[in-house]
Amino acid sequence: MAADSGPTLRDCVRHVMACDVPLELILVDNGSTDGMPQAIERAHQGEPRLRPLYNHANLGFGPAVNRGAARARGEVLLILNPDCMLDNDSLHRMLDLLSAHPKAGVIGAVVCDAQGVPDPASYRRDPLMRRALRSLFGVAGGGVTMDGQMPSEPVEAENVSGALMLMPRRAFEYLKGFDETYFLHCEDLDLCRRARDAGYQVWLAGNVRVLHGKGGSSRHRPVFVSWHKHRGMWRWFRKFDPAARRPWLAAVVWCGIWAHFLLQIPRQWWRLLRRRAVPVSV
Repeated sequence: MAADSGPTLRDCVRHVMACDVPLELILVDNGSTDGMPQAIERAHQGEPRLRPLYNHANLGFGPAVNRGAARARGEVLLILNPDCMLDNDSLHRMLDLLSAHPKAGVIGAVVCDAQGVPDPASYRRDPLMRRALRSLFGVAGGGVTMDGQMPSEPVEAENVSGALMLMPRRAFEYLKGFDETYFLHCEDLDLCRRARDAGYQVWLAGNVRVLHGKGGSSRHRPVFVSWHKHRGMWRWFRKFDPAARRPWLAAVVWCGIWAHFLLQIPRQWWRLLRRRAVPVSV
C-alpha cells in the first residue's frame, strides 16, 4: 500500500521482484500525487507479476489492504509497507514458519530502522488499561512492549507489526480483513486480537530482520497521523478492553487519550517547523 511514498517505493518493489518465490505484487496506490506508482508501472511494462491498483483518494491503510487482497489470487497474502525492504531469504523464512504451524493466522517479522534497531511495535502485548496503569506506577508486568531483548528465534506473540504480515488467505477472509473503521494505526493490533480470539496463532519470526524506514506521513503530517493514532487507540479500547464496559471509566480514558493528543501538538509543530527551516550561509 503506497501513498506518496517516494523513492522508497521503487526500492521496495525492486526487493520484492528479486525474490525467487512465485508471486504477484499488487501495488495499491492510495491517491499518490508524486507519480511514483505510475513510473514503476511504466518501468515494469510486460511484467505479469506486477499488478497496480489505483485508488483516487487516500482510503487509509486497512481499506487499501482489503482491496488489494480482494484482487490477489494466491493462497498466502503478504502485507508489506512501501518502506519495508524484504529480501528473498526473509520471505522464505516466514513461509517456512507458516508451513510449520498450521494454526498460524498471522506471522510478523522484526522491523528495524536504518541503524538496525528493532521497532518495539514488532512484538507487543494488547494495550489494556490495566497494563498502562501498572506501567505508570512502576509495577511489574505493565506496558505494551515486551521486556528484554527482541527474540532472535520464532516465538508466539500477542501482536506483530502491520508493516510486514504474512497470512493464509483463509484466515484473512475468515476475519474479513482489516477493520476499515481504523484509518491509520492500531488496525494491526485489532487484526491480531481478532485472529487470536478466532483460535489462530500469531507468530513473530524473530530470525527475520527487515529494514523499515517509517512512513513519510509521520514526518510531513505529524498532527494528522497523531490524530488517527489516538482515534485508533480509542476504538481498540472500546472494542476489546473489559474496562470499557464501565461508562465512567470509559469517559476517563476518552479524556486521557484526547488530552494526550492535544498536549503533543505544540511539540509536533515545532519539530515540523525545524525540519522545514532552510539554513542560510553568508
